[in-house]
Amino acid sequence: MQKLTGKTALITGGNSGIGLATALLFRAEGAQLAISGRNSATLEQARDALGEETLVVASDAGRLTDITMLMQKVETRFGHLDILFVNAGNSVPAPFAEVTESQFDEMNGVLFKGVFFTIQAALPLMRNGGSIIVTTSISNGKGAPHFSVYAACKAALRSLVQTLGVELIGRGIRVNAISPGPISTPGFGRRWNAPQEVVQAAREAFVEKSPIKRFGHPEEVARAVLFLATEESSYVVGTELVVDGGVSLPL
Repeated sequence: MQKLTGKTALITGGNSGIGLATALLFRAEGAQLAISGRNSATLEQARDALGEETLVVASDAGRLTDITMLMQKVETRFGHLDILFVNAGNSVPAPFAEVTESQFDEMNGVLFKGVFFTIQAALPLMRNGGSIIVTTSISNGKGAPHFSVYAACKAALRSLVQTLGVELIGRGIRVNAISPGPISTPGFGRRWNAPQEVVQAAREAFVEKSPIKRFGHPEEVARAVLFLATEESSYVVGTELVVDGGVSLPL
């Protein structure tokens, strides 16, 4: 039997990488599905991959007006939500001394503020027994040079998940986080504004640090998200599930 039959799910950032892999898995498991993203080309590609039954919405995860519009479209189409996977994100690395206010505001707007208000806006649609999953990162508990804003926002999300795990369980809504390590997605290095050899060197450094000696695949993270979305994780509340091939383990 399909694990998500009769369930409705919304995935932000569902147009590529981990989000798209999760959307494809959710569809295969029987979910009614909505995805959002802000890149029109990848949204169309996702629509083709997921089928016309999927609600595909162009939405900027850092704009509150877009978040409100997204929830209105989900309510109009489905009336409710059972699963919310808050996955949209961005990352622009820079040395701490060179981070500008606009860079800080853009990353914080998507990575923390946008997540906070996406969950808030979705709450009226969430049914009892629902599951909210937030994408954090292994950088939230480690030193991450050149990623000071990104790592701090992800640490804020880890704290938020713990707080909401306690605050929302009384409504029958579980809140948890998925914490990926280095995952081979189209977005890796794409927005770094760095030469390709720098991006490749970063990949090689991650592989060298990894006990498993490779990048993860989006589908491997998606299977962990599915676990948190279903009753198989019914006693898991306010936790952060690390999917990183052991990268964060060595001293």
